[in-house]
Amino acid sequence: MPNVQRTLSPIDGHLVAERSLASDQEIASALVRAEGAQALWKHESLGQRIAVCRRFAEIMKVQREELGQEITLQMGRPSRYAAGEIDGLVDRAATMCDLAETQLADVVLPPKTGFIRSIRREPVGVVFAIVPWNYPYLTAVNTVIPALVAGNSVILKHSPQTPLCAERIHEVLVDAGLPEGIFQFLHLSDNSAEALVRNPAIDFVSFTGSVGVGRKVEQAAAGRFIGLGLELGGKDAAYVRADADVAFAVENIVDGICFNSGQSCCAVERVYVHTDVYDEFVAEAASLASRYVLGDPRDPATTLGPVVSARSAAFIRSQVAEAIAAGARPLVDETLFPTSAPGSLYVAPQLLVDVDHSMSLMRDETFGPVAGIMRVPSDEEALALINDSEFGLTASVWTSDLAAAQRLGDRAEVGTWFMNRCDYLDPLLAWTGVKNSGHGCTLSEFGFDQLTRPKSFHFRTHP
Repeated sequence: MPNVQRTLSPIDGHLVAERSLASDQEIASALVRAEGAQALWKHESLGQRIAVCRRFAEIMKVQREELGQEITLQMGRPSRYAAGEIDGLVDRAATMCDLAETQLADVVLPPKTGFIRSIRREPVGVVFAIVPWNYPYLTAVNTVIPALVAGNSVILKHSPQTPLCAERIHEVLVDAGLPEGIFQFLHLSDNSAEALVRNPAIDFVSFTGSVGVGRKVEQAAAGRFIGLGLELGGKDAAYVRADADVAFAVENIVDGICFNSGQSCCAVERVYVHTDVYDEFVAEAASLASRYVLGDPRDPATTLGPVVSARSAAFIRSQVAEAIAAGARPLVDETLFPTSAPGSLYVAPQLLVDVDHSMSLMRDETFGPVAGIMRVPSDEEALALINDSEFGLTASVWTSDLAAAQRLGDRAEVGTWFMNRCDYLDPLLAWTGVKNSGHGCTLSEFGFDQLTRPKSFHFRTHP
């Protein structure tokens, strides 16, 4: 059935949803609706647009438990954590609505005799958002809410792994009072999505996903002179200095490696530890990772669920096997995790030492509950290794020395530099990356920049 999209749960392979892919005529009709509705929506008051988006967040909060259960079934996150994503959505939506009240207001310039001058942020038009399965609501809200508040219309293509999330967002936005046509979702084939990027009705494309697909999006948009927001992943590093609180660093870094089965763009995938605390860190991290509970994510006791697909599981295991063959030493006894048999989507957590940057494990995005740990003699060596990557989304330093953290951060080639935390997104801060982690920016006051264009008003009042 080439025109049907089937979603199989990584829990046990059962069918979660089956949806028809949009036809060319359905896509064309959606574009007509989006353009027509946006022409009216942009003239709604900013206060009205914000009110709709605030109601959306309130309704989502009420439905958090039900939505969390659906997340678990679709992509396998343990049920004890899944509903927390809705809390994050509510926080981000509220933050962007708060910021919009000032950031989208007209900029009135200082008086000049005989002139009135101002700058208005105009919506770009129709926004096409392509979002992934790993954080199906958070990655969507980053674009959808600021786009709607700014006066754009949105067409959402969600991952075929999490189609119910697109449908729920639409349902709740309608319940919140959003006019018809302003937000639509389409279940699309890859070819149809690529054609939509090329379509002249699309004014901005937001994509979160792999570097390879990001390049295809960029190529499809070439010559159209439209904006692109590309968040393309990372190989995020943590550096534990000699003055770190080791127990605190272990607790947070191992969580940054394993949370969501490591399936996060900003998950910790490389760890560099100063030689003075290396042995202590390695012993405690291995002990903590060994205590995770790998199993059915519907079980409240489970702390680590399956990865999303057999292909993903095979890649993670191949990286680990390649590293071991090259001399790396695994710290976690995988026999402690009987569900993690070869071919299973249930991948055991693993930490490896005696690794180096010749190994794929330390270079290429893993997207699993696995990381390599290297001993380093100095800040300079750690910084050089952090920057020795084609990615640059986030990195963290674990230290009691604020000045040292700032000094290293000034030279770190990343979009976000953390001190004593990791794998986190603060909606008041700009979410952006460098190098192959993409370009563009979501959230914070800068998150409206790519979804609006400045329009200047220059009036002479005395001819």
